[in-house]
Amino acid sequence: MQPSLNRPDTAVAAPARGPRLEVPDTVAVKRHYGRWLTVAVLAAIAFGVVKSLAQNPQLEWDVVGQYLSDGLILEGLGETLVLAILSMVGATAIGLLFGFFRLSTNPVLRTVGSLYVWVFRSVPALIQILFWGNLALFAPRLGLGIPGTGLTLFSAPTNDVLSPFAASVVALSIANGAYLAEIIRSGLMSVDEGQHLASSALGLTWWQAQRKVILPQALRVMIPPAGNQFITLLKETSLVSVIAGGDILSKAENISGYNLRTIELLIVAAIWYLLVTSAATLGQNIIERRTARAQRQQKRKARPAETPVNAQEATR
Repeated sequence: MQPSLNRPDTAVAAPARGPRLEVPDTVAVKRHYGRWLTVAVLAAIAFGVVKSLAQNPQLEWDVVGQYLSDGLILEGLGETLVLAILSMVGATAIGLLFGFFRLSTNPVLRTVGSLYVWVFRSVPALIQILFWGNLALFAPRLGLGIPGTGLTLFSAPTNDVLSPFAASVVALSIANGAYLAEIIRSGLMSVDEGQHLASSALGLTWWQAQRKVILPQALRVMIPPAGNQFITLLKETSLVSVIAGGDILSKAENISGYNLRTIELLIVAAIWYLLVTSAATLGQNIIERRTARAQRQQKRKARPAETPVNAQEATR
């Protein structure tokens, strides 16, 4: 008699069950004693530094409070902001030009862009500021004319054309333009090659493709490093004090020249630089969040609409 197919000849033993685990109602939180110890040590160090500065008999904090809102200091603060904004605009224009040069298929333009970035990233910004501030030493006059004809269209003393403030703008624009050229180049390279091909397929010119398709997509990549570069530029404005560029540090040094409170005036300048860079950092964070939000909305709109599913097919 054949055995039934539904009943095995040998019985399979059921797996043994272990003891039932009891799940606790609460989960124990891991305590990080090292973190609390680090915080306590840092707080003690910070308290000691603040106490030492506050009780230092050589520092007159009433002088710091007096000059924080002084007219000359506020004037220097305004010139610092104008200097930083104008230099950033000039550096962005220069960086955009040479960033495209670096990506050009023309070997001449590509070489020119590479040489510019190499030279002005290698030479310190302080040397460039001193160079443009003392340009009149080897070029007493600046002129514009037609070569080979002796016809001069414009000619003026160098010091009249390049004032200390103008020389500061030129130096900072050229120095930071080299960094922005690399930032813009990296942003342009982050855009997929298919976007360029799609722009060509739509019949867009090179400039239309860059303005409407490529640059808007590259902007989200360029904003964080460009924001950091602007903050660096804000601090680099202090270097123009070597040619009396009119920045806040120049004003602070002029004031300390007759009241002999050098440290107090340096603290005043440091406080204003701290406030200005903090405001720039906050603005950068806001721009980054809005850019990321706009990108998420574009991706959401680009998703294909879900097709309705037949109820009978869904139940199969």
